Amino acid sequence: MSNVVRIRASSWPSLFDCAHRWEAQNLLGMYMPSSPRAQLGTAIHGGTAVFDQARMHNTPISIDDAAGAFVDELHSTEREVNWRIDNTLSKRDAEKIGLTLVSRYCGDISPRYTFAAVELEIAPFQIDCGDGLHIELTGTLDRTRVRIDTNGKGISDIKTGAAAVQPSEDNSTRVAKTKGHAAQIGTYELLAENTLQELMTEPGEIIGMKTTGTPEIANGFINNAKLIMLGDQGNAGLIEHAANMLKSGMFPPNPQSWCCSKKYCPRWDACIFHD
Repeated sequence: MSNVVRIRASSWPSLFDCAHRWEAQNLLGMYMPSSPRAQLGTAIHGGTAVFDQARMHNTPISIDDAAGAFVDELHSTEREVNWRIDNTLSKRDAEKIGLTLVSRYCGDISPRYTFAAVELEIAPFQIDCGDGLHIELTGTLDRTRVRIDTNGKGISDIKTGAAAVQPSEDNSTRVAKTKGHAAQIGTYELLAENTLQELMTEPGEIIGMKTTGTPEIANGFINNAKLIMLGDQGNAGLIEHAANMLKSGMFPPNPQSWCCSKKYCPRWDACIFHD
């Protein structure tokens, strides 16, 4: 008898950050309020997505309209937000930072792109784990665009955060932080290909938006992200590793994860693995 475990596609990459936290959130139903910075990121994504969707459908809106969508999302009561958990970011400061980034993105960054999809709703994607167990990824590619480029299509994923932009290796310019994002890009490439029935032939892209200090936006690229997911003749891919976790019920902790904090993990109080 087949057992299908349905998982939100947007949660899938976090399985490879801290599987122990992922299990708590996605299989055990453990919950905690959003942090102020998570809410800021969600609101930025909301404002920029509205702008890009309007451009894609040839019904453009103004930057002010996108800024309004950002503000509405920031102050939305649909999600529980604990604004007291982070004394470094007030609502007022979050609004100021977000308005700067949304305005800059809509005015300077978005016009450089032609999009085929914005926050694509995916066709259900099943992974056969063996022994009658299947993982089915559903939902949307949150915070992600499918861009049309010179040699085909590729994934562009917006990331916000304190370290979203950093110096390039030779310190000649500023680039988006790409380290740690290959699994997510690879996952989204596979899901987009399954939904659109087209290959993603362009490199994956991270569009980084720095939300501390002086707001910045920069990009960076990730090549061969699907290889990490699929593996090759000599190496199991992350899909195979994930299948083994689901089958065994063993979800290892990662005390070095940036999410290993009382702020971000609902399992923190019961977890024996963190410092």
